[in-house]
Amino acid sequence: MKDHVSLNPNRLVQYLQKPAEDFTKADIIRYIENNGIRMLNFRYVGGDGRLKTLNFVINNRQHLDSLLSAGERVDGSSLFSFISAASSDLYVIPRYKTAFVEPFSDIPTLDILCSYYTSEGTPLDSSPENLVKKAHKLLTEKTGYTFEVLGELEYYLFSEIDSIYPITEQKGYHESHPFSKWGAIRREAMKVISEMGCSIKYGHAEVGNIIHDDIEMVQHEIEFLPVAVEDAADQLVLAKWAVREVAYKYGYEVSYAPKIIVGHAGSGLHIHTRLMKDGINIMANDHGLSTEAKRLIAGLLTFAPSLTAFANTVPTSFLRLVPHQEAPTRICWGDRNRSVLVRVPLGWNGVTNMIYDANPKEPHHADLIQNNQTVELRSPDGSANVHPLLAGMTLAALHGLEDPLALDTADKLYVQKDAASRTELNNLPASCFEAAIELEKAREFYEANGVFPKGIIDRVIKDLKNHNDADLSEKLFGNVNAISNLVKKFMHCG
Repeated sequence: MKDHVSLNPNRLVQYLQKPAEDFTKADIIRYIENNGIRMLNFRYVGGDGRLKTLNFVINNRQHLDSLLSAGERVDGSSLFSFISAASSDLYVIPRYKTAFVEPFSDIPTLDILCSYYTSEGTPLDSSPENLVKKAHKLLTEKTGYTFEVLGELEYYLFSEIDSIYPITEQKGYHESHPFSKWGAIRREAMKVISEMGCSIKYGHAEVGNIIHDDIEMVQHEIEFLPVAVEDAADQLVLAKWAVREVAYKYGYEVSYAPKIIVGHAGSGLHIHTRLMKDGINIMANDHGLSTEAKRLIAGLLTFAPSLTAFANTVPTSFLRLVPHQEAPTRICWGDRNRSVLVRVPLGWNGVTNMIYDANPKEPHHADLIQNNQTVELRSPDGSANVHPLLAGMTLAALHGLEDPLALDTADKLYVQKDAASRTELNNLPASCFEAAIELEKAREFYEANGVFPKGIIDRVIKDLKNHNDADLSEKLFGNVNAISNLVKKFMHCG
């Protein structure tokens, strides 16, 4: 247990001296009583992928016990467009393991993520967290593997131009203050995100530096550690909310929009994945990338066109997915190649002695072989509806593991150099409209085994087609004002 709680930034974990997975109702009540907590927030993800909130004043112990035992009811038709107002009541039931101290409230407050249940007390089939849960359960039952995911959350922060140390456009990668701006906001966001129970890997300044109309736009990234796909979905939604809150506290604007200005780096939401067996990463072995990893890659590539419907949900997504911008356009994969759709990054495989070269006086121990291998889907961006996207990726992984032709697919779609030059490769959709068509073609795959209800697929297709953006790139080419208006419209997507 000590390894789970030592240095853990979540205040409840430290106080209760147990990992969050073991929290009980009694634990939550004890923390509230002994730490002066006066309010309780229920948090849950709506159909738009954003975090929703229900505030409670804690009236007495009995009231608190009732909330933590029975939850509360909400209007499902206002949260999900596919739920009828005639039968819209839903329950929201707290999941104790997600409890954290609200970092932005002046009143001591505890927050808990909730799951949706129907009037019959059964999990809402179409709820965001249930999509991911069903997909992961299906993969595990059929293969014995678990699926872990981490996201790379990129965003721009806007401020007035610093005349003392001006930024250099397109040169922000890993830059330090004062040549990169607002790292303090990024660090504060990382602190509160970690205290909320999310597992952060690191944060840094990203490539994108833009100067436009007396405004500096500086790009940052926060990357997470791999966790179960259900938890990864929740923590990305929490993190997007937290970054916005921290920036807003200081009077600054944050955008996850896939493209701010054409010709400058867009913001992606790259998703790393790995398969686990009994707690061991099986993505690589002594010979390199494992067979299972190649099957996973094949699954992601096979369903990449339809996954775009969840990963790239606004027209400006397709201003980012253009050649020569470190964003994928063709369906392929490669090693450490940032122009491919699925990238295989360095994974420390077979590299064990660097620490002793860097630190000659460090006592030598038995080689600690680290297998941190993941594979990265590079097409998603900040407009993505995270829970459906990760549910779809989980199903794609399962397909690759089961498909007898998966290894052939992987062999055919491997590239060593610039993917844009491989004209025989298929392209990703070039608009929301095309993504909707691809989802229509693949809908039986997503609806199989009851993972995606028909109503959700219908709604996604309808919403994408309503953008009416077929051939948008051709229509907007050279029209600076029209592109600028489109970017402004979707500046705060996601």
